[in-house]
Amino acid sequence: MSDVRSFELWDFMIFALLLLISAVIGIYYALEARGKDTTGEFLMASRSLGVIPVSVSMIVCFTSAILILGLPAEIYTGGTEYCLFVLGLILAIIMTSIFFVPLLYPLKLTSSFEYLQYRFNSKAAKLTGTCIMIIQQILYMGVASYAPSTALEAVTGFPVWATIITVGLVATFYTSLGGMKAVIWTDVFQSSIMLAGLLAIVIQGSIVVGGMTEVWNINDAWGRIDFFDFNPDPTQRHSFWSLVVGGTIGWTSTYGVNQASVQRYCALPTLRKAKISVMLNVIGVVILLTLTSLTGIVVFAYYAQKGCDPLSAGYVSNSNQLIPYFVMEVLGYPGLPGLFISCLFSGALSTMSSCLNALAAVTWEDFLKPHFDYLNERKKTYVTKLLVLLYGGAGIGMAFMAKNLGGTVLQASLSFTGAASGPLLGMFCLGAFFKWANWIGVVVGAILGLIFPLWISIGAYSVISRPGHLLFPTNSCSIANITLTTAMTPISTIVEATTQGYEEPTGILKLYTVSYLWYPAIGASTVVVVGLILSLITAPYIEKQEVDPKYLIPLFDRLFCCLPESIRKPFRCGTEYRDPEEILAELNVEFTIEPPSEGTEKIPSTIQNGEKNGYFVNDIPEKYGLNNPGFHSDDKIKNHLTTHM
Repeated sequence: MSDVRSFELWDFMIFALLLLISAVIGIYYALEARGKDTTGEFLMASRSLGVIPVSVSMIVCFTSAILILGLPAEIYTGGTEYCLFVLGLILAIIMTSIFFVPLLYPLKLTSSFEYLQYRFNSKAAKLTGTCIMIIQQILYMGVASYAPSTALEAVTGFPVWATIITVGLVATFYTSLGGMKAVIWTDVFQSSIMLAGLLAIVIQGSIVVGGMTEVWNINDAWGRIDFFDFNPDPTQRHSFWSLVVGGTIGWTSTYGVNQASVQRYCALPTLRKAKISVMLNVIGVVILLTLTSLTGIVVFAYYAQKGCDPLSAGYVSNSNQLIPYFVMEVLGYPGLPGLFISCLFSGALSTMSSCLNALAAVTWEDFLKPHFDYLNERKKTYVTKLLVLLYGGAGIGMAFMAKNLGGTVLQASLSFTGAASGPLLGMFCLGAFFKWANWIGVVVGAILGLIFPLWISIGAYSVISRPGHLLFPTNSCSIANITLTTAMTPISTIVEATTQGYEEPTGILKLYTVSYLWYPAIGASTVVVVGLILSLITAPYIEKQEVDPKYLIPLFDRLFCCLPESIRKPFRCGTEYRDPEEILAELNVEFTIEPPSEGTEKIPSTIQNGEKNGYFVNDIPEKYGLNNPGFHSDDKIKNHLTTHM
């Protein structure tokens, strides 16, 4: 086996410092929030966050250790084609800013699934979306927590179980103490660690190989530089269409309607800032994906130059350990291995804390709040903190289950979470783009939209995957009983040899070979198609209700906003859409109530962005249903407005 260094004192010190600072940030914001123990402060940071911290937090919570380990492993084993995934990400971010931020931000939601209840006038629609999201987030937490554990085991021998528990406990600790502010600012701190770790690998690795030009030439000679494959076959694991189109659909769900994302951009003070925070993610993801892709080709160039692939030689047990193994072999400076492991843990901590905060928010808002709204704000906050602890335990348990997944952690993550993210996107699209869709269509469509891709993703693990055709350097490996292949061997010979004994699946097994990148598209399209059909069938049996245009997206106006009004108007099909700023302005209107007794009384409460301030004056608009004797309490008025506006 290669002579690789082990973890030293400096490495452990840097690693311990990361965990300590993350915990201290949680303690700091817990102390800062004393006297402001409200669910609005804990879950939404009182909607007063800054653009840059929110944008950075969105980037790191959706990339995490899964990206840092998985993407370089994909590039190493499959070539540079996976880099096209960045195009899907960019398109998804743009679509989120154009469509979903203007739709959801003006509603001032805490749980994104409240939208489904208001749009379809159905609690069943809301709870269906919430349940799917809970399944998705627990699965994602498990894979994200497991990712760094396999890396740490490879380079230090530290047990997987201990790493999983450490990540789970630290993330749960600072999230339960500091809430949204702690999550956001630990993400900002951890992003700098992630960036430093990736830069250390790329810079030092390219120096060892002989420069980036040499890195590129070596990868090109081994057939790794290949960006565009336009094969439309959906069973091909990676192609231009699956990476760009499939990736766009999957990441639109993540950025547009995922609770963790909605919770962040709705925590900003203005709609303009919410849009900017989302669009800034374009810069962040380009930087991160470029660095992780360069990491993959640098590591391959190093081992190609050395003449021995650690995976083929058995030096590492799976591709997820390739990057940590390289770090321990090449980054020999004191503290650098510790920096990289801290980089991985930063990603895992940011993802898990974001999931915990999101899960606590939807569980409180969608399940518990209707039954426990009589509690005072301090007790409500305690309940949400308890939810964080419970979901932290669930995430740790899921991480132990993730140990049994094969393939790269990137594929595992996108397979199962993609199967759940698709139907969520489908539910919001059904409600926002199709005015005549009803609650039966969206509920049944969502259930089938979850079952279908989840069934495919589970079945995929029972099918032998199609062998790859790329070569790996093994001519200099000093280990017995391995098949040696060199660059002198023709690729056609390698392909013929590796495909011997492989039989192309037929029948139902063929379905299991569909690329995991298409799972979100399958789920979303299932929801929309089934939902529309059932809405048409059940329309005569359901009382027709007018849909407030603020719950709809004017598709043509959003896409072609620069065209003259005379051209855009016919495409609205008679619907008078409302400007998001107009909807927001309604939250700043002052109201009064007419008490049941004679005379007029000032009630101290003005709803301003969902918060009480000042007095109700003038008349209460009848359209809000507040001009009846039942609304004497300003708390009832506040609850009604923040729930229905």
